[in-house]
Amino acid sequence: MKKSFGVTLMLGIVGVLMFGCCVQKASSSKVALEKGVTKMIHVGDIDIAYKKFGEGDPLLLIMGYSGTIDLWATEMLKELAARYQVIIFDNRGMGKTTASDKEFTIELFADDTRGLLDALGIERAHVLGWSLGTYIAQEFALTYPDKVDKLILYAGDCGGKEAIYPGPEVLDILADTSGTPQERGERLLKTLFPEKWLEEHPDPRTYFPKVTETSPDENIERQYKAWQNWKGTYSRLPKITPPTLLITGADDINTPWQNSLMMIDLIPGAWLVQLKDGGHGVMYQYPKKFSRIVLTFLES
Repeated sequence: MKKSFGVTLMLGIVGVLMFGCCVQKASSSKVALEKGVTKMIHVGDIDIAYKKFGEGDPLLLIMGYSGTIDLWATEMLKELAARYQVIIFDNRGMGKTTASDKEFTIELFADDTRGLLDALGIERAHVLGWSLGTYIAQEFALTYPDKVDKLILYAGDCGGKEAIYPGPEVLDILADTSGTPQERGERLLKTLFPEKWLEEHPDPRTYFPKVTETSPDENIERQYKAWQNWKGTYSRLPKITPPTLLITGADDINTPWQNSLMMIDLIPGAWLVQLKDGGHGVMYQYPKKFSRIVLTFLES
């Protein structure tokens, strides 16, 4: 069940983006971000691809399942980079980041994240994870609390048997592999955004970035196994010490919003913001509102 959710969703969406359905209209500010140079840095047994935008305190963004650095919402990056040094990177084996023979685990991804900050000479950073990226962010904050200033979990859950997963009607859509890549992607968009919002925004080119990177199937499967084998953080959530913000879309059907309600009761002093009419892709829907929420939390 979980495999259909993760593999079908991200591969389908990325597949449509690669076919040119969702190339974002350019503005001068967005072009400036897109021209950011991807650099490589050696971390442990791999080479990590990363980009940096802006100046100020470091804000590290951790991508979700099988995604690459060019899947982040461009307008959101621009807003955050106006106040912070934003760092985005490809997780182990994804996009341009290499992999080794080591077994993929969420804990290993957290170690990679620590290694990246060390290699960049960054002692502490604010950390934002999206979807599966919140798993890595949670493990990172629990294992290396001294490296995290503030923690932001966007569209996250605690994993394991305690997490709340999509309903059967959503899983049916995610499991449907019939039709062309574009047809599959159009169906999958319905699970990222509320139906009414999609009707009002029929052209994906107005809100999706241009995605050119892909991740090897073998490494996606290894990442999936890491996800499946992860025991989650439910019993450890009270041990998260950095100030924490949970962001969820009120209409997120991929990572149901009830997960955030569960987590806020367990993470000491956590904030929760639920965005009305927001789906799993709320950073694409309302990038400025999303960014203002993040910035308000970081500067509080």
